[in-house]
Amino acid sequence: MKNLMKLSGLTALASLAALPALAQEATEAVVEVAEAAPTLDTGDTAWMLISTALVLFMILPGVALFYGGLVRTKNMLSILMQTTAITAMCMVIYVLYGYSFAFGGSESAYFGGLGKLFLSGITPDTLSGTIPEYVFISFQMTFVCITSALIIGGFAERIKFGAVLLFVALWATIVYFPIAHMAWDANGLFFGWEVFDFAGGTVVHINAGVAALVGAIVVGPRIGYGKENMAPHSLTLTLVGASILFVGWFGFNAGSALGASTTAGLAMINTFTATAGGILGWIVVEYLARGKASMLGGASGMVAGLVAITPAAGVVGPVGAIFLGAIASAACYYFVAVVKNKLGYDDSLDVFGIHGIGGIIGAVGAGIFCAPSLGGQGFAGERGMMEQVTYQVLAVGITIVWCAVMSYILFKIVGAIFGGLRPAPEAEREGLDLTSHGERAYHY
Repeated sequence: MKNLMKLSGLTALASLAALPALAQEATEAVVEVAEAAPTLDTGDTAWMLISTALVLFMILPGVALFYGGLVRTKNMLSILMQTTAITAMCMVIYVLYGYSFAFGGSESAYFGGLGKLFLSGITPDTLSGTIPEYVFISFQMTFVCITSALIIGGFAERIKFGAVLLFVALWATIVYFPIAHMAWDANGLFFGWEVFDFAGGTVVHINAGVAALVGAIVVGPRIGYGKENMAPHSLTLTLVGASILFVGWFGFNAGSALGASTTAGLAMINTFTATAGGILGWIVVEYLARGKASMLGGASGMVAGLVAITPAAGVVGPVGAIFLGAIASAACYYFVAVVKNKLGYDDSLDVFGIHGIGGIIGAVGAGIFCAPSLGGQGFAGERGMMEQVTYQVLAVGITIVWCAVMSYILFKIVGAIFGGLRPAPEAEREGLDLTSHGERAYHY
């Protein structure tokens, strides 16, 4: 009995001795669970609320005024109305099913699924990382709005209002949401390839540029193109719109860090420097080619630099961003001033020449200028430059092919439904402001 009592005492003492270790293990387990569970960060949330508002500012009034100033007086309101209606329509589509198609939780590499239709299962308390999911949804929603609005510049001044709305609704569904899923969802194809597309080189600019080019070709040139004066009616408004885009782009790029972080700071300074490089690059090339540097060129270079840095904003260095912006701007100038004229297509507001070409150079350039030797943040994983660039090119190629083929089909379908994409020739000559909307932008 004494031995048994002694043994029991020793066991009790051993258990007591083990208590600190058990308590430590329990504490570590609690910490691990706490670290794994997402928690709201008010600083990140505040920055994302601001970023979302800045991207909306890019669309209305940014894109609206930038494009509006570039068309003729008789079509100013048609651009403003198309931009406004597209923005509203895309917001509704995104809430109903677009968010689910892009980020619905599917394990597919191409499609987000149906799990979040009508924002099912999401409440004000639901988090996406460190921010409310509603804020993430709102931020992403502005991206589909601006991408869709950019397309209309390719066939401005010559398309039916109803036709452009139906095309955008179908295009966002079939083209935009799958590419957004592939690039930005954790299960997406490009994401799995570790392709650098920080804020939308493939998703936004290549997509919009290619769709605009296809539209310009399918719709055909404006009446009198190449024969009549089709100069912008207000470069003042164009610069106002471009400047608004510049300011709003900080929400676009720095906001894509999804928080108030060091990456957001990097994206911000890169947006400054790449845009400066784009402006100076266009001015220099234009001066050398034409002997004069135009205000339209300055605004175009501004947008070209912004486009080029979009996919690379979080992975290149500030000096590399200058060169990336300047290179893209020079290439965009060549396409706008030379290639378009040689091929004869009427991309009214040079959406493909600036957004398409700038997006391609930016997406591929991200795989080059991310090199540490060039001041960048490094390649994905253990890759070298060639491997990273190869994956960047693959993502660009898939985006171009998918967007071009589906856009062509959708334009044809919409044209058949509306009995043609274009208004009557006399309506086009009179201007879409009056014939489509019954209003004039200016009264003299």
